[in-house]
Amino acid sequence: MNAPKAALVTGAASGIGRAIATRFEADGMDVLSVDLKPDPDGPGTPFEADLTNAEANEASVNAALDRFGRLDVIVANAGIQHVAPVAEFPVERWNTIVSLLLTSPFLLAKYGWPALKESGAGRFIAIASVHGLVASPFKAAYISAKHGVVGLVKTLALEGAGDGITAAAVCPGYVRTPLVEKQIADQAKAHNLPEEDVIEQVILAPHAVKQLIEPSEVADVVTFLLTPAGRAFTGVPVTLDQGWTAR
Repeated sequence: MNAPKAALVTGAASGIGRAIATRFEADGMDVLSVDLKPDPDGPGTPFEADLTNAEANEASVNAALDRFGRLDVIVANAGIQHVAPVAEFPVERWNTIVSLLLTSPFLLAKYGWPALKESGAGRFIAIASVHGLVASPFKAAYISAKHGVVGLVKTLALEGAGDGITAAAVCPGYVRTPLVEKQIADQAKAHNLPEEDVIEQVILAPHAVKQLIEPSEVADVVTFLLTPAGRAFTGVPVTLDQGWTAR
């Protein structure tokens, strides 16, 4: 009997990462659920790591290999946000966001690459954002990092093509997650709006369909990319943005 496939999912304690880890586990995969504060009652095997630290990325990959003996899928999802005009944007927040959103995916790919190659059908998936394709004001670090992630998966796709490794960047619009909820106050301040008006006038404004995306919908797309039908989606942004980029 073949061993189940193994996946490493970052930012798995809540939101999109939790939905992906839950779906993978339901599909019979072994999952290492990595987070700064992992949920011991959440899906998969919890692993605590501060992914702004280079060594923690290597340790996460090694933990998956030690526990499961293989690594077939890496989902780089962990993220944070800071909303402020560029002239007021703290340098330390820039460094933290770029470390987590761009450097961590690179390091996970670097250290996980031999295992993905050995898998024969390795999958590297970065949860980017529609902000990897377009920009909004007051999010200099987040948007710069997400644009970088889209470039990273293009490079990984070219390097992995001969070894059966695919790489894609899933680019959703606004998703119903704690990350979105936590930025409402900062968005209200930056746009000089009451907090109760932020969802409609800022967050959903670029969506053609005025609805938040559910984490489970993002998990569905990620799961599709693991199937044989998803193998051709490599080196590309996979966009689910409620019509945002149609404008």
